[in-house]
Amino acid sequence: MLDLFIQVFKFVSNQHSSYMYDIIGDVHGHASLLKKLLKVLGYEKTLNGYSHPERRVIFVGDFINRGPEIKQTVEIIRSIVESGNGTAILGNHELNAILYFLKDESGTVLKRKSSQMKMPLVRTLEQFAFDHEALKSHIKWFRTLPLFFESHDLRVVHACWNQSSIELLKSTFHGSRIKRSVLRSAMKNPLISRALETSLKGMELIMPNDLILRDSHGINHRMFRIKWWESPVGKTFREISFGNKFLLPNYTVPQEILTDIEEYSTDNSPVFFGHYCLQQPPIIRPNLCCVDSCVVNTGTLTAYRWDGEKKLDPRKIVWVKNGSVLKDQKDYIYIA
Repeated sequence: MLDLFIQVFKFVSNQHSSYMYDIIGDVHGHASLLKKLLKVLGYEKTLNGYSHPERRVIFVGDFINRGPEIKQTVEIIRSIVESGNGTAILGNHELNAILYFLKDESGTVLKRKSSQMKMPLVRTLEQFAFDHEALKSHIKWFRTLPLFFESHDLRVVHACWNQSSIELLKSTFHGSRIKRSVLRSAMKNPLISRALETSLKGMELIMPNDLILRDSHGINHRMFRIKWWESPVGKTFREISFGNKFLLPNYTVPQEILTDIEEYSTDNSPVFFGHYCLQQPPIIRPNLCCVDSCVVNTGTLTAYRWDGEKKLDPRKIVWVKNGSVLKDQKDYIYIA
């Protein structure tokens, strides 16, 4: 019965925007901040989670890992989704958790549990150490979540809205859940794997062989994130950089490392996304908004109150922060 409800809710969500939406950024296990933000946004606590008489929540993904209240965070978000008061899309951290536990037809773990896969999950595994059944249930629930949200006037994805990738994901994953058999096949298909990576982790370029970038911690980097909405041709490394934790050089990117990018027109529907751990104003362009305010580092959780507008309004950004946002102000602020 629950699967049927979720399927119907997803269908309705992808057809029209009958409700106005509050799009909430990467929570990463910060349940106390999430509850504070929901209260600021006017949601009331009920027996079935949080609800609002006129609005619905959309979570952009990455609600597990890193924070101190992962278990409670998942419970809050799941209750909101299952009660029909919002939706949540998969982030790369949730997908990584699904893949970490994914088994083949014989019951053998499909992907080797490398340190690269396990490291982001350490805090989640620790906080569920005495409740394996709950974690198992949540991982199964993750597979019911969509990879993106789309209506005729609103789009939400975890990291990057690339139309070719979205269309491929539409044709690959459909129905009320991501079937394990489909996911096993998808991970063996380079095109589908790349579409998943693009949508949930964004676009990256590989450094030229003669260029080594070292961040403030002395770590070398061979790849860097780029602005997925505009062409990189003729621009510098610094101009196309987006969401990197190191400064790129200010000279033109060589043609040989460039890749084709489908530019996202300013005439298209607004896109809300997370992932990039930004510490800058979230509205990137009039129709692009990154609501990931790097909660782990800044103690700040961000939402956008969307009421159908095509041109995004900075005054509709809502922040909550551990402690005070500014001296003599409350624990939240509308950005002016």
